[in-house]
Amino acid sequence: MRNSNRQWTIAARPVGRDVVESDFALVEGPTRPPGPGEVVVKVDLLGFDPALKGWMENIGGYVAPTSIGDVMRGSGIGTVIDPGDSGLGMGTTVIGPLGWQDFSTLPAGQLRTLENDGQLSAHLGVLGTTGLTAFCGLERVGKPFPGDTLVITGAAGAVGSVVGQIGQIGGCRVIGVAGGPDKCRMLTEELGFDAAIDYKEGPLGDRLRELVPEGIDVLWDNVGGTMLDTLLGKLALKARVVICGGISRSKTGGMPVGPSNYFNLVFRRATMEGFILNDYEADYDRARQRLKSWLADGRLQSREDVQAGLENAPRTLMRLFEGANTGKQLLRVGD
Repeated sequence: MRNSNRQWTIAARPVGRDVVESDFALVEGPTRPPGPGEVVVKVDLLGFDPALKGWMENIGGYVAPTSIGDVMRGSGIGTVIDPGDSGLGMGTTVIGPLGWQDFSTLPAGQLRTLENDGQLSAHLGVLGTTGLTAFCGLERVGKPFPGDTLVITGAAGAVGSVVGQIGQIGGCRVIGVAGGPDKCRMLTEELGFDAAIDYKEGPLGDRLRELVPEGIDVLWDNVGGTMLDTLLGKLALKARVVICGGISRSKTGGMPVGPSNYFNLVFRRATMEGFILNDYEADYDRARQRLKSWLADGRLQSREDVQAGLENAPRTLMRLFEGANTGKQLLRVGD
C-alpha cells in the first residue's frame, strides 16, 4: 500500500461567487491505517455535482456542516486495499463517500460493494444519485402522465438528461433548455428529446410560445432565477413544478432570485415543490432496478464527461458552473 496520500482540503467558502482553485489546498501525508470496522480504499473514480459547492458553503442544512481544512467530500468508486477486520475481501470494488484523495480510510458500513460488470462508472451517474434523483423526483413530485409536456432546465447536465429520458419512457413530450447548439443537438439527436431550446440564442419566452402553446404540464428546474420566472408564466392547468437545483445562485450566494410570476401557480392551480433525495431512501432499490433495466435495453443512455488526475479535481468541479460538461461529470483519480 502506498503510504503517501494526496488530499484536497477546503481552504475557503465560495459564497456569492464562482468556485476557484484557491478554495482548495492540496496536502500530502501518510495514509491512515484502518481502525476497528474500517477499511482502506484506493480511490479510482470521483463523481461531481453542483451540490458540492453548497456543502462547502454550509447552505441548506440537510447534510453535516463542513469545516475549513476538511478533506473535500465526494462520492467515489474504489478498490479495497486493506480490509482490516471488516470482512470485506481484498480487491473488492466499492462505492461510497471516499472524498478527494488517493486513499480513503473509512467505516466499511458506509460502503456498498459493486460487481465489475462493465458499467462501474454508471453507479456514480444514472445508477447512482443522479439517476435516483431523476427517478424519485419525477415519480414522487412531477407525477407525469403520458402525453404531458415536460420541460427541463439544465437539460444537458447529468440529472436533466436522465429526467428527459425517463419522461420519454413514460410517454411525455420532452423539451430541454440548454446552453449552446452542441448541447441542444445532443438532446434531440442523441437522446431523442422532442425539442431543445438554446437559451443563449434569443428570448426564452419566444421559443416557449412556439413550442408549448398549451402550456407546460411538468417543469423540472435545475437553474432557478430569471429562467424559472419566465417558465412559471407558461404553466398549464394543474401543472407540477419540481425544484431540484438552483445553479443560477452559484454567483450570487444566499437565496435564489424570487420569481415574480409565482402567482401563476394560483391562476393555473399548479403546485411547486422542492425535494431532497434523502427523503426517498425507501425507493432506492426499486428505482435502481428500473434504471438498470432501461440502461440494459437501450432506452436509457449514460452520458459522461471524464477528466483525469486528482490534481485536476478543483478544475473538474468548476466545469459544472462554467457549463463545460455534458452529462455526468467524473474524474479518474489515478493513472
